[in-house]
Amino acid sequence: MAITVKSLSTTLWIHAKKHTGVGLVCAVAYFDPGNWGVDLQAGSSYGYRLLFVVLLAGLIAVFFQVSSHRLGCVTGVDLASHCRVLLYPRPLTRYFLLYPLYTISETAIVATDLAELLGSAIALCLLFPALEIWHGVLITAFDVLLILAFGDPLRGRPVRVFEVIIAALVIAVLICMCIIIARVNVHWPDAFLGYVPSKYIFKNGALYTSVGILGATVMPHSLFLGSALATQDRVTAQSVEKEEEKPDMLRQRIRSVFRMSHISPPQTSTSNSLSFIRLHLYHGIADVVFSLLCFAVVINSLILILASAIHPATAHSASLFDAYDLIRTAVSPSAATLFAVALLFSGQSSSLIATVAGQAVSEGFLNIRLSPVFRRLITRLLSLVPALTVAIAIGRSGIDTLLVASQVVLSIVLPFIVFPLLWLTSHKRVMSVENDNGGSVNFSNSIPTILLGAAVWLLIVTANVYVLVNLGMTT
Repeated sequence: MAITVKSLSTTLWIHAKKHTGVGLVCAVAYFDPGNWGVDLQAGSSYGYRLLFVVLLAGLIAVFFQVSSHRLGCVTGVDLASHCRVLLYPRPLTRYFLLYPLYTISETAIVATDLAELLGSAIALCLLFPALEIWHGVLITAFDVLLILAFGDPLRGRPVRVFEVIIAALVIAVLICMCIIIARVNVHWPDAFLGYVPSKYIFKNGALYTSVGILGATVMPHSLFLGSALATQDRVTAQSVEKEEEKPDMLRQRIRSVFRMSHISPPQTSTSNSLSFIRLHLYHGIADVVFSLLCFAVVINSLILILASAIHPATAHSASLFDAYDLIRTAVSPSAATLFAVALLFSGQSSSLIATVAGQAVSEGFLNIRLSPVFRRLITRLLSLVPALTVAIAIGRSGIDTLLVASQVVLSIVLPFIVFPLLWLTSHKRVMSVENDNGGSVNFSNSIPTILLGAAVWLLIVTANVYVLVNLGMTT
C-alpha cells in the first residue's frame, strides 16, 4: 500500500511539474467574453434551467479537445498541417477543399479575436467610466505586444512563462467569480436542479439560447492550438531550452520580425515514437479533462448562476453592461468591480490564445512560417477594424450586437473544423505507431467513439441550421 501511495504521489508530482499547462491554455477558449454574453443572456432570461446545457457543451468540448490532443501527440503533426497533407497534392481538393477550409479557419480566428477584443474593451469601460467604448477598443488592441515577450509557444518546446501567465489569469477569473457568487443570494437547490435535463429548452425560445451556449463554448481555434501544443516534448523540454538559450536572442527576434520561411512539409507517415506517446498522451488527456471540467465548465456555470440570482427570469436578457449595473445595484460596487476585473482577465487570456492559434493555422495550412510578431499583428488588425468602426459609429449597442454576431460565425464554422478532426482520429493508418517488435499499436477511435463523434457532429450541424433558419425568419 505504501508503494502504491508513493508511486501515485510521484506520478502526480511529475504531472504537475511537466505536463500541466496545455489544458489550461486550451480551457481559456471555453470561457471567453463570447461565453460571458451568452451565459448572461441564458441566466437572465431562463434562470437556472439551462445549466445542463452548459454542462453538455462542456462535455462536448472535452470530447473534441481530447481528440485534438490525441491527434497531435500520436502523429507529431497538428490538425492544420494534416489538412494540408491530405488535401494539397491534388489540384481539385487543393482549390475546392484546402483553401476554402483555410479561409473558414482564418475567419474563425478573426471572429474569436474580435470577441476577446470587445470583451476586454467593455471591461476597461466598466472599470474606467470616463472611457468611451472606442477608447477601450484601442487600448486593448495593443495587448498583442505583450505576447512578444513570451517567445514562441508553438515551437518544439513549451514556453513555461506563457503557460504560467495564462494559468494565473484563469485562476484569477475563477477567484473573482467565486467571491461574487459568495455575495449573491443564490437558491442552490434550484441551481443544482438546473443540471438535470428537461423539456424546458423547447419552450419560450430557450432552444435558440441553448444553441448559442453550444456555439459559444466549443471553439474551433482551440482545436488547432491544442493539436499543435500536443506535439511538443514536455519531458526533455527544460534541458533543450537551456541549450538553445543565446545572449543575443532578443536581437535576433527583433531582426526576424517580418521574416518568412518555408517549412519542411510533414508526411502522412510521420508519427511520434511509442515511448513519446506513453510519456505524454495520458498525462495530456488528464490535463485537458481536468482543466475543462474544473475551470471552463465551473466558470461558465458561475456566470449563468450569477445572472439568474441577480436578474429575475424575464423575456429581457442582460448584456455585459446590464449585468455590471445590476451587480452594482443589487450586490455592491466592489462586487461589480470584481465582475469587470474577471471579464478583463478572461478577455486578455483568451486574446493571447487566439492570436497564437492564428499562427498555428497559417503555418499549418500554408506551409509557411511567418514571424510570430507579424502573424499576431495581422490577426489583431483584422479584428480591430470592425470593432473600432462599430464602436465609433454605433457605440455600446453596436458592440453587443457585434459580440453576438462573432459567436454565430464561430458556431457556423465549427462543423467544417470538426469533420477532418474526427476523420483523422478515426483513421487507423494515421493513428497507428510502430512498436519495437515490428508490429503496430493502434490509437484510432473505437467504433463507439466514432458513432459518438458522428452524433455530436450531426447535433452541431442541426443546431446551426436551426440558428440560420431562425435568423432568416426574424430578419
